[in-house]
Amino acid sequence: MAKLDNKGKKRFDQGKKSGRPSNGRPSNNRPQVDRPREDDAFAEEGSTDKLEGRNAVTEALAAGRDFNKIWILKPDGDKPLDHGLIRILDEANKRGIIVTRATRQVLDKMSSTHNHQGVIASVAPHSYADLDEIIAKCREEGRPALLVALDEIKDAYNLGSILRISDCCGVDGVIIPERRSVGLDSMVAKASAGAIEYVPVARVTNLAQTLTRLKEKENFWVCGTDMNADYEYHDADYSGNLVVIIGSEGDGMRDGVRKCCDFTVSIPMTGHVNSLNAAVAAGVVLFEAQAKRHKDQ
Repeated sequence: MAKLDNKGKKRFDQGKKSGRPSNGRPSNNRPQVDRPREDDAFAEEGSTDKLEGRNAVTEALAAGRDFNKIWILKPDGDKPLDHGLIRILDEANKRGIIVTRATRQVLDKMSSTHNHQGVIASVAPHSYADLDEIIAKCREEGRPALLVALDEIKDAYNLGSILRISDCCGVDGVIIPERRSVGLDSMVAKASAGAIEYVPVARVTNLAQTLTRLKEKENFWVCGTDMNADYEYHDADYSGNLVVIIGSEGDGMRDGVRKCCDFTVSIPMTGHVNSLNAAVAAGVVLFEAQAKRHKDQ
């Protein structure tokens, strides 16, 4: 968890796919026949990702993502499709995307999130953004950039939720390290409720080196979230080009990343639990940063 509390009150004065053997035994009276299954399509598509859930698929369609195929629930008996699935089906038909009607049992077997809501899609792998292009876009638009850097966030739900929060707060891009961090998979897409299609995510080899370059070459301030902070989050100045660092769920920021911070902020708490979920901490700080940045405009 990102550990934050009310310490530090200084004044702010700065300027797999794997085969499994059958549980049954082959009949002695008939040969074994390999029959194609509806969920075998992922093996045939090569390098693909799965999207699960109505929001994730709907937003990917709206964003123009490349689809290979969509599986939509085939209702039992004569029951009609509900309106949410009908809208997805109509949009898929308009774009000429292959759609297969599948039983709930088939979708359950295909699902990684166990919450597919009647629709699963095979899409081209989600591409990562170029950090320099994110910064250049902000510069061209004549405004300071707001970035979020995630230090070894390993939980897919946390990353997805942070993407959703980042979209709401107008964050220009999210930075994640290549190693010891969850990537943009189907569970992240599901948790983001479609925000993964709108928030650029840059993947870097070394987070500390990237932060140093942003400070020295791109004139960024680096704000870390930490329990032993310089300032409470509502006292900080979030103006200018800014990177907000959210530490890992268990240990917070690593020492090398902490050394890159120009200042740190904490969230004062009065309850018995002295830590917050990483996504919740990100939401508190980013919404405060958004409010102050808008006020300064």
